[in-house]
Amino acid sequence: SLLYPREYNDVNVGGTVALLEACRDVGIRRMVLTSSAPIYGNQTTEIVNEEMPPRPAVPYAVSKLAAEQYMFNIGMHSGFETVALRIFNAYGPGQPLPPSHAPVIPQFMQQVLGRGSVVVFGDGRQIRDFVFVDDVVQALVSAADAPHVDRQIINVGSGQGATINELIGVIEKVAGRSANVLHNTERPSGLSRLVADLEKAKQLLGYQPQTELFAGLQRLMDEDPIFQHLRPVADA
Repeated sequence: SLLYPREYNDVNVGGTVALLEACRDVGIRRMVLTSSAPIYGNQTTEIVNEEMPPRPAVPYAVSKLAAEQYMFNIGMHSGFETVALRIFNAYGPGQPLPPSHAPVIPQFMQQVLGRGSVVVFGDGRQIRDFVFVDDVVQALVSAADAPHVDRQIINVGSGQGATINELIGVIEKVAGRSANVLHNTERPSGLSRLVADLEKAKQLLGYQPQTELFAGLQRLMDEDPIFQHLRPVADA
C-alpha cells in the first residue's frame, strides 16, 4: 500500500462509502464490515484488545480505519446498525495467490511444495495470529444477528501467536518437505507482533475458533486446487 495509497483509498474508503450509501437508500438493518488488525499498528503488548488506540503504520491500515469511521458515522445518522470485525491473518482454501504481494501462507506453501525459496523479511521472529477461514465465517455469520453489537469493534483471530519461523516449521511438517529459507534484511518486516484478544468476541458473538494452525494448513494443502499438482505423490 506504500506504493499505491490512492488505489487503496479508492477501494477501502470510496468503495465502502458507496456501499454505505446504498445500504442507507434501501434501508438495511445492519452492516458488518470486514476490517483489519493492522489498524492497531505496533502496541506495547503482543495481545491487542479493542480498547487500544489505533496506530496504523501503512496506508492500507489508514484506509481500513477510515472505512470503520465512515460506517459508524453514516450508520448512526441513517438509522442502521453497524459492527466492525477486525480480522487478523486469515487463510484457507481458495485464497488468491497473485504474482506479487501474495499472502504469506499460500505463498510459503507454494514455495515449500514446489521446492522453491521461501523469502522471509527480517529475522522471522515477528509474531502473527493466523486464523482459518471457517472461523472467520463463523464470526461474520454471528455478527449479522447477535444482539448488542451496534457500533462495536470486535477482534477475530485464533488468539494464538506464531512467529514466521514457526509458521515455516509447521508448513514443513504438513508438506513433508524442508524449506529453503532466505532472509531479506534490507526490506522492513512489518509489525513486530500482533495477536488477537478474543474476550469481546466470545462475549458478544459466542466466538470460539475451532481450527488450529497445523489442521488449517493441512486442509489448505489438501483442498486448494492450486496445490494439488505440488503435493508429495504419497499424499496425493
